[in-house]
Amino acid sequence: MKISFANPAAPTKGTAVVLCSEGGKWSKTAATLDAKLKGALKRAAKASGFEGKKNQTMIVLAPGGSSLDRVLCLGLGKPAEITPESVVEAGGTMFAAIGTVAGPVTVHADDIDKSNLKAADIAANLGYGATLRSYVFEKYKTKKADDKKTPLDALAIVCDGAAAARTSFGHLSKIADGVKFTRDLVSEPANVLYPKEFAQRLKKDLTKVGVKVTILGEKEMRKLGMGSLLSVGNGSSHESQMVVMEWNGLPASKKKNSKPISFIGKGVCFDTGGISLKPAASMEDMKWDMGGAGVVSGLMKALAGRKAKCHVVSAVGLVENMPDGNATRPGDIVKSMSGQTIEILNTDAEGRLVLCDVLHYVNTKYKPDFMVDLATLTGAIIVALGNERAGLFANDDKLAERIHAVGETIGERVWRLPLGEEYNKDLNTDAADMKNIGSGRGAGSITAAQFLQRFVGDTPWVHLDIAGVTWSKKDTTLVPRGGTAFGVRLLERFVADHYG
Repeated sequence: MKISFANPAAPTKGTAVVLCSEGGKWSKTAATLDAKLKGALKRAAKASGFEGKKNQTMIVLAPGGSSLDRVLCLGLGKPAEITPESVVEAGGTMFAAIGTVAGPVTVHADDIDKSNLKAADIAANLGYGATLRSYVFEKYKTKKADDKKTPLDALAIVCDGAAAARTSFGHLSKIADGVKFTRDLVSEPANVLYPKEFAQRLKKDLTKVGVKVTILGEKEMRKLGMGSLLSVGNGSSHESQMVVMEWNGLPASKKKNSKPISFIGKGVCFDTGGISLKPAASMEDMKWDMGGAGVVSGLMKALAGRKAKCHVVSAVGLVENMPDGNATRPGDIVKSMSGQTIEILNTDAEGRLVLCDVLHYVNTKYKPDFMVDLATLTGAIIVALGNERAGLFANDDKLAERIHAVGETIGERVWRLPLGEEYNKDLNTDAADMKNIGSGRGAGSITAAQFLQRFVGDTPWVHLDIAGVTWSKKDTTLVPRGGTAFGVRLLERFVADHYG
């Protein structure tokens, strides 16, 4: 969707969007328009109960006394509580209300009395929210349903300080590009997005924005001793891959000896469970078991796109977990890159087998300041937290607290769960250094995180289990039904707030 910004002008045609804060406090444009319409907006508000509350909307069709097709009144809530984040949500709400209207749409972003945001800030964040909510994935549809309306493809936003709004939105749009990139990857079917194709897309798309992309195939990983990661793809006809992505936006004087920050993603392009085969019901959902790798990829696109002044090295392990005569069997023992041996008791606990080698590789080769890994790792995290929050595990309180705080601010929320020796010892086994599952059904997410911790050493580390938040079966304020890209905005803001 194309977003444009211009200086204020009176609404004349198509759809006009005007703002209102809680208590029925109309913006300047809304008040002027209401006077022209002889009080039609205020009468409609009284009849419908519209009071300008946060994300409240009211549509007035073909108002007499003007050539407009409709007026959308958009509530921003209490003026003192209007923040950039709440305006982003309002932008998503706005798009959901008018996303398929015909004709031009003009948003009138005025200053709001007693709000700390300027009109240009409101305009940019409304556009950002609308952009996030407008995402669609329909590349494989050969024709649209007869009753489906055409999605809105252009939005004009007028405000004082249009140039400043345009500049601010330019920054935000790069983050939105990262979100859309992740959603595209997560939405692709597994027959299209297998490991090599995933790797090539990262090479093609991220190189364009200045990211250095290095692809390692099975031959290279075998030389490195990545027996754990490689064991997952044994049953697939598609070769496993590891992709390393580096962005260094630091000034030249600081680049040489800079210590990177790192993000690692699980990229199981399809997960049948292997020999420990999953039930057939909803197995099609496992095309998005590469959600962690998708988020890391989108994050790198966002950071490079906005020219972030930081040094980031990220990596994703890309595999396909399939059952055939070569597939890893329950009871097999493999050696990880770290030298530790793993008894694989359940081949459907494969994500940790991928991540442990990638974590060790990044940790030993790049010696990062910290590592954050993301993975659709366990169904147990959905039992614990539902589809509302990601699970967070950490060996560093400061990192955990920073990510939690950012999540609360922008609405991609996380919840910290414990780690401890009482869980760690549950991974011990007589046959190898560790097994890949705990002894029973309890604490499945914790023992999975505990497994990963064995491969990070003393490096500050956070693990985000995003199994419950990677895909949404319903529309939400900023996310249409489908891939969410949960984690891109969270970690982009985390980096922006603390690492440039």
